[in-house]
Amino acid sequence: MDNILEQQLMAAAGMVEQQLDNEIERLDKMDKDELEELREKRIAAMKKAEDQKKKWIANGHGKYSEVPGEKEFFDECKKSKNVVCHFYREATMRCKIVDKHLQLLAPQHIECRFLKIDAEKSKFLTDRLKVRVLPTIVILRDNKTVDFIVGFDDLGGVDDFSTEMMEWRIARADVLNYSGDLLTPPGADNHKSKNVLFDSKKKTIRGRGDDTDSEDDW
Repeated sequence: MDNILEQQLMAAAGMVEQQLDNEIERLDKMDKDELEELREKRIAAMKKAEDQKKKWIANGHGKYSEVPGEKEFFDECKKSKNVVCHFYREATMRCKIVDKHLQLLAPQHIECRFLKIDAEKSKFLTDRLKVRVLPTIVILRDNKTVDFIVGFDDLGGVDDFSTEMMEWRIARADVLNYSGDLLTPPGADNHKSKNVLFDSKKKTIRGRGDDTDSEDDW
């Protein structure tokens, strides 16, 4: 097994080295005009990315904000491609745990809008989205709901899950620029990772884990 693994690693390293050699050779063969064109393309790409960042910031990205009502919720969703919204209730302690993690993630992922809304003051919206358990995180992409995180079951089923776990779970909805392994939750062994992955796919919008406290069911 050790020999096989060593051979695989050597083969992978050889492929990477060959790719680098090919890129260096390609650059060496470029004339002055081609290099200038490549430079201009990279500058244009950097400018486009910076303009996009400014647009996101102008639309409230980079911070975790509360929307006062349903109209404001729909307005914010129209302005942003990727939205994560926490439906909370002040009396539910687990909602404060979610607040803590989303507050940390918002400035780290400026490409996504992080919101919260009081579920008790948004009956039409909670009925429409079938929010029955708090906390519930609704994830939207292109103004359409694509995923729900209901309670803490998808986050390890514990109250002291890490911000990295929350980041991983949200990233699986393809709304964050995530560099980690989407198939494996951070800090989890392979067996547990697979269970978490498959369980989260089986959940329905109304779904509520067996270990969810009754106080969260409203």
